[in-house]
Amino acid sequence: MNENKGNEVEESLEDITGITCIYVPVNDVYESIQWYQKNLGYQPANNELVEPGMKTAVLNLPDRNGNLPSPGLRQVVPALFLHQSDEEGGRLRFSWSLDNGKPHAMACFITPRIQELSNRFKENGVNILGERVTSGPNITFADPDGNIWEVWQP
Repeated sequence: MNENKGNEVEESLEDITGITCIYVPVNDVYESIQWYQKNLGYQPANNELVEPGMKTAVLNLPDRNGNLPSPGLRQVVPALFLHQSDEEGGRLRFSWSLDNGKPHAMACFITPRIQELSNRFKENGVNILGERVTSGPNITFADPDGNIWEVWQP
């Protein structure tokens, strides 16, 4: 009989369990909160008081029942941490030579209802930079500060 000592399953530790937030530079935190609420459904975390002159804010996506997530080691969607930038305009983008050097998004949201989101964007005057189908419909858009995002429906 062959003794196999390597079959024992070891509990392994995970070094990374997710992304908790994306830091987003904006010119006016108060106005940006309203934009992200209106267009993407984000809400201020922890019942944070929203008022003009804010320097930072944490935004979360509520669940179907309108509840905000509890902080923890595993989060499905990262929070957005808006902070007043020292410079004009956003900078969450880079140029990609495969896309003819056009500015590219730094992150991509996922949605089961991209057509409804596209309609909302158009109604609200969101700066849509492109729409295409790769492995599903995809919209590239910019917030008022020029931060570039994508949203994709698998």
